[in-house]
Amino acid sequence: MRKRERENPCGICGHYHKYEEGEVCGVCGHRPPAAPAAGARHQDSAFPSEILKEFLFLGSYDNASRSELLKTIGISHILNTVPLCQNLYRNSFTYHCLQEDKTLQFDDAIQFLEQCEREKARVLVHCMSGKSRSAAFVIAFLMKSRGWRLAQSFQWVKERRPQVQLSDGAQQQLIGYETKLFGSNVSMPAPSFAPADSFPSLGFGFPKPAGDIQVPTFNQQAPASIFERVSPNNFPSSFTFGAERTNEAKLPDSNNFSVINSSGGDSMMDSS
Repeated sequence: MRKRERENPCGICGHYHKYEEGEVCGVCGHRPPAAPAAGARHQDSAFPSEILKEFLFLGSYDNASRSELLKTIGISHILNTVPLCQNLYRNSFTYHCLQEDKTLQFDDAIQFLEQCEREKARVLVHCMSGKSRSAAFVIAFLMKSRGWRLAQSFQWVKERRPQVQLSDGAQQQLIGYETKLFGSNVSMPAPSFAPADSFPSLGFGFPKPAGDIQVPTFNQQAPASIFERVSPNNFPSSFTFGAERTNEAKLPDSNNFSVINSSGGDSMMDSS
């Protein structure tokens, strides 16, 4: 290895690789972020997403497997939310692994995160993809520790990690946890920000329509049809087909296409 390579490590991860040329680091897997093309899918970064400054990070199992990268950003604790995921570096990090797979053990995870915050330790919360399960635990922590409602907590996380997409099961359990914390009718004071976007299935973040909304009414008798109100034998005397013929009441004859006028004489209907 040339002297230049030994004396010029990457300023991002600390290991030498040709960062400017797009070379992937052979030690931690770090690579420079590439601008996605129009219509291309979002590519996950090697770095986890910072949710709370210098404290709480959210990521995937791939992020959790890059020990040198995690050390570079100062992470010392890891909350593993998936029992099947191995804790790879027990000698380097303090792990807390949740044992239940089907239900989200919010209280257990929050106790660990609160301890990390008291110790001023940086902690990574991860699942396999960092989009649903681990995001739900981070949202629950914000609700419990910051007193934010579910919609506000979700928006805070979504803005800092756009690929977050909660599953239906995670959404329902978060709704139940919000009810447990605040009650169904309790209105907590909102933080200084207001959510502008959210997952549609919960209806969070959508603006309330201005003015009164007309509530549809049911079981009301519909107005009678014009064919029920007017019969061929009970034709209104004031009805006219044309503005000029005011003294005639024209009725179709069943035998031919003629018009019977009020004087009793017949006249053929104009074909035009």
